[in-house]
Amino acid sequence: MRGRLVAGNWKSNGDLAANQLLLGHLRAAAAGLQGVDCVVCAPYPYLFQIQQLLAGSTLTWGGQDVSQFGAGAYTGAVTAAMLREFGCRYAIVGHSERRSIFGENNAMVAAKFGAALQAGLTPILCVGETLQERESGAMEQVVGAQIDAVVTAAGVAALGKAVVAYEPVWAIGTGKTATPEQAQAAHAFIRSRIAAQDAVVAAELKILYGGSVKAANAAQLFAMPDIDGGLIGGAALVAEEFMAICKAAQRH
Repeated sequence: MRGRLVAGNWKSNGDLAANQLLLGHLRAAAAGLQGVDCVVCAPYPYLFQIQQLLAGSTLTWGGQDVSQFGAGAYTGAVTAAMLREFGCRYAIVGHSERRSIFGENNAMVAAKFGAALQAGLTPILCVGETLQERESGAMEQVVGAQIDAVVTAAGVAALGKAVVAYEPVWAIGTGKTATPEQAQAAHAFIRSRIAAQDAVVAAELKILYGGSVKAANAAQLFAMPDIDGGLIGGAALVAEEFMAICKAAQRH
């Protein structure tokens, strides 16, 4: 049976004082969780603080992005090896905001995926379609191309050491909502796309849902057969909300 994972993406939020309170609450509450891994993905400057406050806890942490390059003349870039030095186990790659705001294309995301994997990090590969792409019926074409770029660059076996997160960009901040059934259909497509090349990798792959998951809808979403957890945005900044989502993902 696949494990469950809930990853909180703080995005560009946080400060030292607020982080300390939040992490203290999360550390205490996470101790009682079973059958689910909980991850905190924070801005780079706070990774040292997180390492200090969460060391020895059941929580793990990661970066929100990673450079596709190693050490060298890449001003402003943070390498996968640097993330490892701060105790990171995960790195988000290809988040919809990185793709849409910062112009990352499928080839760049695939390169970042490979860099994270090579350094021993677990990539959380984000895929998903926009509202226009959804309404034009291009979901499978768009998401399929995003997955294929990684498989072409790294091989399908590499997904066995990774996590995929499906983000329906059209359901984030648009007033539209993806039903659990719509989310399940997209997850099933992703799994079938990968299964066409390696059924074992596909069966064991954790696929997270990243479309405005909240405590109120988490249980319904996680009840779907191909949804193995969540990539959480705003709710990850509220200890009670994030822990309620983690509890909803537990397998007993």
